[in-house]
Amino acid sequence: MKDPDNRPSKLTAEPAANVKDNSMRAWSQKLLVALLCAASFYGGWKSHESNMANECFASGGQIIEGGKTVLCQLP
Repeated sequence: MKDPDNRPSKLTAEPAANVKDNSMRAWSQKLLVALLCAASFYGGWKSHESNMANECFASGGQIIEGGKTVLCQLP
């Protein structure tokens, strides 16, 4: 279908395929954002852990790992 200026119309023969493509793209973008958020959270957590260990060593302590916690023991 062409308009009076002889340009192709924006209408497609299969609008359902176009909607499916857009829906798939939206879900893939949401998945990418979720993965980036998870990676950012994990990176921030590890950075915080590293900073705490560096502060412990700077004050002359040593790290003691006790299960799920990491403790700094000062002399």
